[in-house]
Amino acid sequence: MIDIDAKVISDLSHGFSLPPKPEILQRLQDELALEAPELNIVAEIISEDIATAAAVLKVMNSPLYGLSRTITDIKQAVMFLGLDSITTLVTSFLIKQAFKQDKCCISLERFWDTASDIATAATLIGSKLKSKVPIENLHMLGLFHDSGIPAMAMNYDDYIKVLTESNRDYHVSLIDREEAKYSTNHAVVGYFLANSWYLPKSICQMILRHHDHAYLKESEEGIEQLTFATLKMAENLVHVNKRFIASPDWPYIKDDVLNALNLDEDDYQDIKEDAEEQFLGGA
Repeated sequence: MIDIDAKVISDLSHGFSLPPKPEILQRLQDELALEAPELNIVAEIISEDIATAAAVLKVMNSPLYGLSRTITDIKQAVMFLGLDSITTLVTSFLIKQAFKQDKCCISLERFWDTASDIATAATLIGSKLKSKVPIENLHMLGLFHDSGIPAMAMNYDDYIKVLTESNRDYHVSLIDREEAKYSTNHAVVGYFLANSWYLPKSICQMILRHHDHAYLKESEEGIEQLTFATLKMAENLVHVNKRFIASPDWPYIKDDVLNALNLDEDDYQDIKEDAEEQFLGGA
């Protein structure tokens, strides 16, 4: 379990820069907080931002949803998904726009390419297992779970060295390297970012604990356990595809992940092949 002590809270509250929540997201959350939120108003708020509206429609008309007809306007999208789910999709798009390359010491294009692959793999796993977890939740967690990394890169000019060292040598985890250098880590930073954007509490907790090998043992069976297990499997599929080696966490949690998803080794290999062929460009 990751402890968040008073010093970490103080450091992140004073002098640590996090991307502010966009106005469009605040307006959506304000509307959803009303006793009777209006579908039409939510659609209008999203439609006012052309880039966000286009991104939402692009995702909805992608193979992820497998719709039999094309969704052509935001009101249709809101009616199809519902208010909470459409806000989740909007949030997933906005997080990518919140970080600026000229303020980061890592390649954001490379980072978001990997995050997008993980989000895509997570939604594939969810569809293959006919999971009860909403696709947009898997997509959001896939994109957002490592958002503390670009946030660290915004605040520490030498962060790329720590990240590079971790990618070269798995004997010391990225979390431990970050703690030794900065007295915080990207899981904690990502948790605070998610909280400041008012993401669902369960998503915030999974971001905080996404490198915690004990999470699946401690969590109860249900949506959160399925979501976390799907994320970790997706991370590994992408890692194997890009680097030809299992992700650093996988040897410690593989059995728990497969148990949570009710999969055996053959099932895992089948999904791995589908991910390589359909989403990850082949191994």
